[in-house]
Amino acid sequence: MRRYNPSHHPLLILSAFLALWQLEGCGSSTTSTSGGSPSPAPTPSSIDVVNYHYDNMRTGQNTHETVLTTANMNPAKFGKLGAFIVDGKVDAQPLYLSNVSIPGHGMRNVLYVATEHGSVFAFDADSVSGNTTTPLWMVSTQLPGELPSDDRGCGQVTPEIGIISTPVIDRGRGAIYVVAVSKNASGNYFHRIHALDLSTGKELFGGPTIITATYPGNGAGSSGGNVVFDPAEYNERPGLLEINGTIYTAWGSHCDAGAYTSWVMAYSADTLKQTGVLNLVPNGSDGGIWMSGTAPAADAAGNIYVINGNGTFDTTLDASGFPSQSDCGNCFAKVSYGPLKLLDYFTPSNTVALSNADADLGSGGPLLLPDLVDATGTTRHLAVASGKNNPNI
Repeated sequence: MRRYNPSHHPLLILSAFLALWQLEGCGSSTTSTSGGSPSPAPTPSSIDVVNYHYDNMRTGQNTHETVLTTANMNPAKFGKLGAFIVDGKVDAQPLYLSNVSIPGHGMRNVLYVATEHGSVFAFDADSVSGNTTTPLWMVSTQLPGELPSDDRGCGQVTPEIGIISTPVIDRGRGAIYVVAVSKNASGNYFHRIHALDLSTGKELFGGPTIITATYPGNGAGSSGGNVVFDPAEYNERPGLLEINGTIYTAWGSHCDAGAYTSWVMAYSADTLKQTGVLNLVPNGSDGGIWMSGTAPAADAAGNIYVINGNGTFDTTLDASGFPSQSDCGNCFAKVSYGPLKLLDYFTPSNTVALSNADADLGSGGPLLLPDLVDATGTTRHLAVASGKNNPNI
């Protein structure tokens, strides 16, 4: 099974990303594009990229774009500018903030990069020239005596796992939130949520907080009527989501191995305390949430959308049409952001066969489309998802 293919290298080559920022105005005073000659850089961009794909709908669109056109998107004007050197593979999307006050450096446009070595780097986004090695700051998320997690015998993310999910930035709180995993000398694994100061990288709000959870159920990994979150079994692959001062996390496993289920958890952005837990397969097994690294999406009302992978789906439904034992594996799920609760779902009619064949729906993440008006004048709120190839969906 392949949820994603981390083929990046310890030398973080942000070819298109850096060229994009150059065209939008985040270069140094002179830059050189692929095959071109040095040219003056325009005014640095003030368009921040604070989460996965720009917004909580995961559209990936910059609605304030004024520079990129079909005329200048060509090999003569668009290409690699340079590279930032980091200490591990990069699976999380880098994020960007303009005009950040950095002690000793003044105001800077900052590129934030998280690595599988468990480090977070802050680079001057306007310093791209050749291979840049000196960050504005760099911190490790591991406590003394710890190292990044090993790959747990799974080749999906190897040889080490530190920070795999895209962080989220809250400029108002002055923090970048990241989830990291580490391992100590005794072989114990720890997932923690961190809030790092945007200017210095220092821990904020009394963090980090160790991630633990239980949920009523008798599914895989349960004990005494509760499903228990085992940090050795899980991988926080989906990016982070923030809504109204709450950070949401979602969890996949390692190569579909071990006893695992389907978790969504919420944490206060102000205290890093856990505020909610939902398990979408509490009385079954599997149902990991990978989504190829896509973050959970959210609509204007704050409803959350996730898609989980192959797992138990109760084909017997209750009077409301929901799985009778609350097992919604292989589901496109709509979840309330207050008390975490399954509000609605979609699963293919052949969902059990798909799960048995590892042809799950949740190998891609949700995209919420901007409002569309149909021929009758009715506004439609639509979402798009993609899974493994299946002609019966």
